[in-house]
Amino acid sequence: MNRMTQPRIEKITLNIGAGKEQARLDKGVKLLEKITGITPVKTVSKKRIPAWGLRPGLPIGCKLTLRKNKAIELLKKLLKAKENRLNIRQFDNCGNVAFGIHEYIDIPDVEYDPEIGVMGLEVCVTLEKPGFRVKKRKLRPKPIPKQHQVSQEEAINFMKEKFNVEVTA
Repeated sequence: MNRMTQPRIEKITLNIGAGKEQARLDKGVKLLEKITGITPVKTVSKKRIPAWGLRPGLPIGCKLTLRKNKAIELLKKLLKAKENRLNIRQFDNCGNVAFGIHEYIDIPDVEYDPEIGVMGLEVCVTLEKPGFRVKKRKLRPKPIPKQHQVSQEEAINFMKEKFNVEVTA
């Protein structure tokens, strides 16, 4: 089979939303650093929502992106926390997989930290095929043809083959 038609992991994004609570945000930063060993980036609000107490520039969450081998190793651990089971609704039509982990202590090799408490995180996996750079390049970007985009079926088959994931309806 042609290598250029095989999906691969482009990146994994870990995200914790904290709202306006700064203490929860600091715990989220510690948690992502504990899991990956990399310092996450704080995300800030762009809109003013008075009902929620938000204003532009207020830090409301943190995120982290991993690529290549680090992403694959971490994804194996994160899928073990979900017992290698995903729902078909967690796959979108563009080759992305998103799931949440309710408690970080479910992740293998991560121990409970009383400073952090019980906290969860969101995991987003982006799949793409070789050649997607054509869409993102600075000079002469071109759209990706439909047959070269990652479909939901291809994403499900990739996760089943590479990570032994059981997909339920």
